[in-house]
Amino acid sequence: MDEIFLQQALEFGQPYTGKGTVASYIPELSKADGRELGISVRPIDGPQLRCGYWQRRFTIQSISKVINLAMALEHFGFDAVFHKTKMEPSGASFNSMSRISDSEEIPFNPLVNSGAIAVVELLLPIGLKEMLSTVRGLCSDKDIIMDEEVFQSEWSHSARNRSLGYLLQSKGLIEGSVDDTLLLYTQLCSLSVTADSLANLGQVLANGGICPQSGRRLLKEEVVRTVLTMMLTCGMYDGSGEFAVRVGLPSKSGVGGGILSVVPGEMGIGVYGPSLDSKGNSAAGQKILEYISRTEKLHIMDRLIRHEAPAAQI
Repeated sequence: MDEIFLQQALEFGQPYTGKGTVASYIPELSKADGRELGISVRPIDGPQLRCGYWQRRFTIQSISKVINLAMALEHFGFDAVFHKTKMEPSGASFNSMSRISDSEEIPFNPLVNSGAIAVVELLLPIGLKEMLSTVRGLCSDKDIIMDEEVFQSEWSHSARNRSLGYLLQSKGLIEGSVDDTLLLYTQLCSLSVTADSLANLGQVLANGGICPQSGRRLLKEEVVRTVLTMMLTCGMYDGSGEFAVRVGLPSKSGVGGGILSVVPGEMGIGVYGPSLDSKGNSAAGQKILEYISRTEKLHIMDRLIRHEAPAAQI
């Protein structure tokens, strides 16, 4: 893989920017240019590859759920996290309330809003300052800050998440302050990143939790295994099944236009494309990842299939 190949992948995805729309339910996000598209690839061994709008800052949004889940597992353990949420694909939109109605006692997984809000309550003792430091370290990006304009826009349009928060409290899944939990949740969604930031995070996950550059372990191996499994099965909202078939990489999207993808043992990939499909996933970003996965045979099942050897040249 080289930058020429990345340019080809970007060109393959570019027409699909016109097949989606930028998020508007958070007014500040509607200011993004849906035509923009960028990609960054960070191999465990080898130079970083970039193309397009890889330097564009955007808010991490639901990709923060990956880091939140990892930190909750690191600090509080598997049982504490999965006491608050199940591990199943929801088959519903990311902000759905129907799956934690009277018939369901806990959210389906920690990568939809209801499950993520429940998990964030565990992180309240850690707080925004330490979480921000952690995000900067995992993403190798000291310039990550909270985007105040996006935060204020999201906070003032958070009625649905507030409803989810109080529903969770009624079921005993939030024991403290709903407002404090939602505040931290929204602040973490409002952190500004780039495609590079996501690729760097993906590299750490691809390397089993160890930063290849420093040699430091940032996440436990068992935490990475759980996080990657949840990303593969639940990371693309109610499009997770089709994405797993077409791309086959543990991935997590956000309505800011980002997609974090991981090729275990090989590389992290960050994509930015704010034009979203009906499920809230980057329309062109998915096509770029499908192009890369198919061309380079990176689908997780490609490792288990015995490919036919090429015919001998005469």
